Amino acid sequence: MQLLSDQVRAGAGDEAIEGVEVNFCPALDFATGAANHDTILAADGYVLGTTANFGYMSGALKHMFESTFLQIGGALNDDGSGSGTTSGATSGRPFGLFVHGRYDTTGATRSVLSLTQALGWRQAAAPLEVLGDLTPESLSTGYELGATLAALLSEAQG
Repeated sequence: MQLLSDQVRAGAGDEAIEGVEVNFCPALDFATGAANHDTILAADGYVLGTTANFGYMSGALKHMFESTFLQIGGALNDDGSGSGTTSGATSGRPFGLFVHGRYDTTGATRSVLSLTQALGWRQAAAPLEVLGDLTPESLSTGYELGATLAALLSEAQG
């Protein structure tokens, strides 16, 4: 996961993309108090990364969402599903997602996408789902994911 994260971060910081400051915040920082909802509010876009654990996102990423959801503008329908129509503080911000799993990434991807929908975030690229060992292709695609999000933010500022 660290190698894939490093490639995404490198892509977001590609020197050809101007006007974008890349900040890396591990999801565990939300559990230790090193990060909170203000960390998310301060960003213009997000790249989320998670392992697929027992058919779900990592506990650290789940905790990040649980501890910040309402403060960053999350909204739910009466049935508990993401409303997707929120006008919360982070609504409309672009995001990317990468998921690494040994056997399956479906549940992890679905769980993250349901929360980003409830936040009203705009999906900037298809989720990168990697099964098994990392390959040069998956690492390259991770780089492209980071660069895509950074380029979108750069265009929005220019």
